[in-house]
Amino acid sequence: MTLTRNPFFKNLARSTATIASPRRWLMRALLRAASVIVCVVTAVFFLIRLVPGDPVKMILGEYATAEAIEKMQHKLGLDLSPWEQFLRFLHNLLAHGDTGSSIVYETSSRQLIFDRIPLTLLLIAMACLLSIIISLVLAILAATHKNGFLDHIIRILPAVTLGMPVFWVGLLLILIFSVNLHWFPVGGVGKGFGKTLYDLTLPAITVAFSQIPSLVRSLRAQMLEVLESDFVVTLKAAGIPNRVILVKHVLRNSALPALMLLGVNIAYMMGGTLVVEKAFGLRGIGSLLFQSISSRDFPVIQGITLYSALFVVIIGLLVEVVAGYLDPRTKGES
Repeated sequence: MTLTRNPFFKNLARSTATIASPRRWLMRALLRAASVIVCVVTAVFFLIRLVPGDPVKMILGEYATAEAIEKMQHKLGLDLSPWEQFLRFLHNLLAHGDTGSSIVYETSSRQLIFDRIPLTLLLIAMACLLSIIISLVLAILAATHKNGFLDHIIRILPAVTLGMPVFWVGLLLILIFSVNLHWFPVGGVGKGFGKTLYDLTLPAITVAFSQIPSLVRSLRAQMLEVLESDFVVTLKAAGIPNRVILVKHVLRNSALPALMLLGVNIAYMMGGTLVVEKAFGLRGIGSLLFQSISSRDFPVIQGITLYSALFVVIIGLLVEVVAGYLDPRTKGES
């Protein structure tokens, strides 16, 4: 009898394939993430140089002499060919994690970004937490009251609010809760962790406001599908309490599509956060980005874009790992 027909070796091969499959899946996921980063690095460097405007003239003014412009171009490395500038850019990025010195602030762009990124990350974390909590509550209420008054209200509100621009929502919340009710500050962040959380509450609600509608609709649809499945009917017939069925079985089987959607929405949440920071006067990377765009400080613009892309790729990779844990079929296991 050959080795391939031996049951022992067949089981051993099946077990080895099962163990190796997650490794291959993880390697493919890492390669996809790395390819996205490479594409973003290349696109950011070359596209930013296609934007009209001369950063040297913005620094020195329109009436600068030719000699002063030539010295500034040499100082910034703009007198080199595009490929030489790209190689220098890659060297700084790989060796120091930096995209160059800021043209306006004359300091490391990495240092500028790292000084402001904690506030932005805290705002995104608060917005994600609020989105998950509010979406769970609304989806559970809608799914457990199917076709009822509460279900119709929850289904209508997301459809209305989905088209509202995030900056308009922020200004509206400022007008209601800051100007009229005086519950929250109009803008800025105070000192101390507790004061920072309090001052970021309204901006976090603004960012979460744009993510809640799609999450509620996705989670509600999945919960209704699971609630009507055969195994839920069997659990109810066995006398298991509805609360246990809902939390232990329905939510877990419904969470995967909503989790994948949340991972995709984090990219949009990152962009919405930058706009909200400008509306609320927060000193995060959003305000730094707008200042850098207006002054054409392309090293800082490149740094913010690259770090934001890296953040989105890492979040997407983590969501893919969690999804593979919740449902092994998503990573190709037997």
